[in-house]
Amino acid sequence: MTETRASSQSSEQPSAARDAQPGDAGPGDDATHPATASQQPAGREARGHRGKAALALAALGVVFGDIGTSVLYSMRTVFSVDGGIVRPVPEDVYGVISLLVWSITIVVSIKYVLVLMRVDNHGEGGVMALAALARRLHAHRPRGTTVFLVIGIVGVALFYGDSVITPAVSVLSAVEGLGTAAPSVEHLVVPIAAVILVGLFVVQRFGTAKVGASFGPVMLLWFVVIAVAGIPHIVEHPGVLQGLSPTWAIAFLFAHPFITFIAMGAVVLAITGAEALYADMGHFGRMPILRAWFFVVFPALVCNYLGQAALVLEDPTATEDPFFLLFPSWAQIPVVILATAATVIASQAVISGAFSLTRQAVQLGLLPPLTIRQTSKREGGQVYLPAVNLLLFIGVMAIMLAFRSSAALATAYGVSVTGALVVDTLLLLVVVKPLWRWATWKLVLVAVVFGGLELTFLAGNLSKVVHGGWVPLLIALAVVTLMTTWHRGRQLVQQERRKREGSLSEFIETVNADHIPRVPGVAVFPHPNKETTPLALRANVEHNGVVHQRVVIVSVLTANVPHVALSDAFRRDELGHDEDGIDHITITFGFSDDQDLPAAMRAACAAGVLDLAQEDMSAASYFISRGALRTGSGKGGMVSWRRKLFVAMAHNAADPAARFGLPLRRTVTMGSDVEV
Repeated sequence: MTETRASSQSSEQPSAARDAQPGDAGPGDDATHPATASQQPAGREARGHRGKAALALAALGVVFGDIGTSVLYSMRTVFSVDGGIVRPVPEDVYGVISLLVWSITIVVSIKYVLVLMRVDNHGEGGVMALAALARRLHAHRPRGTTVFLVIGIVGVALFYGDSVITPAVSVLSAVEGLGTAAPSVEHLVVPIAAVILVGLFVVQRFGTAKVGASFGPVMLLWFVVIAVAGIPHIVEHPGVLQGLSPTWAIAFLFAHPFITFIAMGAVVLAITGAEALYADMGHFGRMPILRAWFFVVFPALVCNYLGQAALVLEDPTATEDPFFLLFPSWAQIPVVILATAATVIASQAVISGAFSLTRQAVQLGLLPPLTIRQTSKREGGQVYLPAVNLLLFIGVMAIMLAFRSSAALATAYGVSVTGALVVDTLLLLVVVKPLWRWATWKLVLVAVVFGGLELTFLAGNLSKVVHGGWVPLLIALAVVTLMTTWHRGRQLVQQERRKREGSLSEFIETVNADHIPRVPGVAVFPHPNKETTPLALRANVEHNGVVHQRVVIVSVLTANVPHVALSDAFRRDELGHDEDGIDHITITFGFSDDQDLPAAMRAACAAGVLDLAQEDMSAASYFISRGALRTGSGKGGMVSWRRKLFVAMAHNAADPAARFGLPLRRTVTMGSDVEV
């Protein structure tokens, strides 16, 4: 348990899902927490200037790759959409550049960096953390919290669709620069992109910190290069600076409303990566991301987009590839190499975000337990999930081989991105009123400015559904199906198990009355509550006829906050008998904490919560209540195919012994079959 956890309320109820039974292993959904959402993990902002600069550089390498490489294809897509409906004439160019710059300003700079990143859940960002915060702030409205959970599920599902498409379109768009610089090797674009993506997913196991440390200098060079590339063209055609005025976007809208609507479907490509930026906040913190954005990324993007606009005004044929044509012919090959490296980093942003959101979904009981590896001893948000990495790799490769060009993929891009933007705005509106006591007029302003712009983006991208936009929607639908099936299946399993477990108080009365023989040692039984009896404990008495000298029943609660302080993580619960050697404790973890149960038990002994020596606990045996899951005939609650899907997901869940860090030589699995 880390020393940076936020405090947890002692009245929180233990999760009914933290037993080791498959299909019943997700954390609870009803935890509440009194702390404010703007609190950051302790010590993060106290680092020295050198540490802050290093962290900002690492954030540059992980967080901004996606949005930083949008310059490769955004302008090109705008001028190619619908057969070139947007023309390379001053009126259209100024209107487009104004739309691009102000979309980035409003959505990324204002909404995400200045507003949403202040609405973190104790340092963690992303749609799941935001949904958890919304549920906590509105805990007095049970029906409303269910709605927030559903919204969060939809947001995560859309983000997964983005996570699959982003690596493919980014890397392809960079490698396709070879077609401009060296047309003779154009046929090698897809194989080269495939090799690069294989390497990217292989290095994920080394962790975000190491990846970010190596990627940071590359991305810094990238942003310097794209800014420098745009500046000479701006100097030659300073009139392009007119595009910075929002009046050109407004004039373009009123003069050509239909063309503007179509263009908006492509302009949204310039803000891809905003949700990943928010989801990756747990890896680095708010301030390093804010500094990197305003001092490096935002100025570089504006300079490059203005340079591309100036080039198009000078040479209308440059709309075929305005980014690479910014550079002289001798520099194009080196820029292709640098762009390829940058797009690899762009892929890293969404992959890291997918890891963070998946961990949160697992901890909130929306996905089965997965193997989660902590890759940093200092930053709790830096994790690696092998199963997610593999699934993303398969999806990315399949998408790339099916579409084979960034132009084709661009038609599939945007639907999931804009959907995720809208979901975040909905949750923002729900959170800020109780959190910051905002007046109604402020909420209306946010809804109109952010929501209106993003709904326009979404509407503009709906036309892409039949031309490939169905791909991210299909991925999102699959994720929603998996999450809702797991969530409902867990509830059914809990109901069935409670029938088999029986009352814990009655069981203890029987043990004491019948004088069941006691054997030396400490036995620990992970179990979701103190009302029912762990199946493994009941089986041990029924089949072996003995009870250990000391029995500790442990309920693990996952709070709706990322971290829980060590001093507030434990609660000993009374069972009515002080001298029978049977105890129950509740251990509260944050959803970003490493759930190392033996370490937590030793800490409970050291804190005096249990009257056991740490040495005794170090030799304790762990008994996991885990029986086989099978589908039952005539069972209600879920249709047959969803029951089968739930059982399949449970069978592929991570080993609970590994998930809780239990010692294999001292861990026993016992239980009985459970029907779903």
